[in-house]
Amino acid sequence: MTARLVLVGAPGSGKSTVGALLAQRWGEPFADVDAVIEARTGRSIAEIFADEGEPAFRALEEGTTAELLDGAGVLALGGGAVMSAATRQALADHPVAWLQVSVAHAAGRVGLNEARPLLLGNVRGRLVRLLAERAPLYAAVATVTVETDGLEPVEVADRVEEALTRA
Repeated sequence: MTARLVLVGAPGSGKSTVGALLAQRWGEPFADVDAVIEARTGRSIAEIFADEGEPAFRALEEGTTAELLDGAGVLALGGGAVMSAATRQALADHPVAWLQVSVAHAAGRVGLNEARPLLLGNVRGRLVRLLAERAPLYAAVATVTVETDGLEPVEVADRVEEALTRA
């Protein structure tokens, strides 16, 4: 069995919150790749970045994502998971919702969150760079796209459901 829905998007787009809501509505299990990695390693994503570097984390993320895609339910990927060609290829077999968020809204949501190592320092500037780099990849893997700016998580979940029925 494969994942019923995969959520992708920038940090602060609401993937974890909206994914959990949809999984609950549908009676499906929910998994967040970053949370699974933290639980399995006993370390935060920031610690893994600091201790082993981004390439080591990305390899761990790619493997964990591939494994979790084979499970049923709703899966939230880390913001950078789409950087992996193998992950993008694996997503071709799954419905994918891109939760699209503007830099202004994402910056307000993530703030100065130490758990997001790629956003430390100039959060807004780093988000601009990450979104420019990743937006074409999110678009390439997305079955549906839902803008999240100004919406509550329940409203985003509603729009994801509506978009999926039209897809």
